Amino acid sequence: MIVLGIETSCDETAAAVVNDKREILSNRVLTQLEDHRPYGGVVPEIAARAHLEHIDRLVAEAMDDAGLEFDDLDAIACTGGPGLIGGVMVGTMTAKSIAFATGKPFLAVNHLEGHALTVRLTDDVAFPYLLLLVSGGHCQVLIVEGVGQYKRIGTTIDDAVGEAFDKTAKMMGLGYPGGPALEKLAATGDPLRFRLPRPLRGRPGCDFSFSGLKTAVRVHLDGFPVEQRTPEVKADLAASFQRAVGETLIDRCKNAIYQFMNDYPAGNTLVLAGGVAANKYLRTRLTELTDKAGMKLVAPPLELCTDNAAMIAWAGLERFRLGQEDPLDFKPRPRWPLDPEAPKRPGAGVKA
Repeated sequence: MIVLGIETSCDETAAAVVNDKREILSNRVLTQLEDHRPYGGVVPEIAARAHLEHIDRLVAEAMDDAGLEFDDLDAIACTGGPGLIGGVMVGTMTAKSIAFATGKPFLAVNHLEGHALTVRLTDDVAFPYLLLLVSGGHCQVLIVEGVGQYKRIGTTIDDAVGEAFDKTAKMMGLGYPGGPALEKLAATGDPLRFRLPRPLRGRPGCDFSFSGLKTAVRVHLDGFPVEQRTPEVKADLAASFQRAVGETLIDRCKNAIYQFMNDYPAGNTLVLAGGVAANKYLRTRLTELTDKAGMKLVAPPLELCTDNAAMIAWAGLERFRLGQEDPLDFKPRPRWPLDPEAPKRPGAGVKA
């Protein structure tokens, strides 16, 4: 079984081909960082136009890398949401066109499910498992019972963790993208210099909050005149922030692990997924937590943590071999929760 995947939910245009032997036959990713860097963040209209300009070439290159023709495929998958709707529409219409022209089945994949199932492509992780999904737009803890079966037990009530990284980096003048720049700077700093809060630490439940932490960074930064914001000060503040994030995630995940192990005694895996899963410091801290809990931490390779089409192709393949497919009148979705039955959290808005 061979599936072509297309990903255009944000600022990467990507196409990939995978098979049911868990082989990535091709994986093309075109970043738009230089297009958005002058604006300090992703501009939706620019992103959509870039997807439109490059998607046909990326698909052709992915098929060429795999050494395949469209007739060799079993299905076409794409990100159907959530994401910037202009970009999602570009990828969805491209996938629909290929599916219509070739007569192949079409699958609209939830972008978050792509992240959630990547470890089944890379590590063949068995259901059920506990998932910490951390990205620029989401911070959730879910129990993954199967394909399309998600039980959300925790979510952010304000900022996502990746959002907090990016906004903190922007305050410190680290440029775009901020998260990787902050991680690099933090590696040279003293994580004990600045006292920062650990939001919700010690409280019941598995929800997250990062808005107050971000504000505390601003307060410390404002305590230094601009001329005194030396590289050392910024490095120490970055390290202190990253340590606070790590300890917050550990505290919240402790509660999640307890609930998961109580409800699913056969499960023994915490999966870390999403763009922030590429942060090596956070991986180390969460590995320490799972080791103490008698679990194992599994995270995709760094290149499969950020947005890519291999995860979309794989999620489509997982659905297709269960007999699922989508009609060609599928409507792209800017919002698409993995667990639509989960109760809304006060103040969480669309991130709930």
